[in-house]
Amino acid sequence: MKISARNILKGSITEIVKGATTSHVRIDIGGAVVTASITNEAVADLKLEKGKQAYAVVKASDVMVGID
Repeated sequence: MKISARNILKGSITEIVKGATTSHVRIDIGGAVVTASITNEAVADLKLEKGKQAYAVVKASDVMVGID
């Protein structure tokens, strides 16, 4: 896989929660969990399922920081 994004986090799918049109895919990347919102069609096309290895690919133009 070759893509332009620099933040590629390899992990394992821990949960897929399907909604009407969108699924939340949770990926464990070594103790931390990243959640991606993707279409149900993409879940089916990629044949995603719990336990399968996957990559969380982060491509953003801005990163915000907040404090309490």
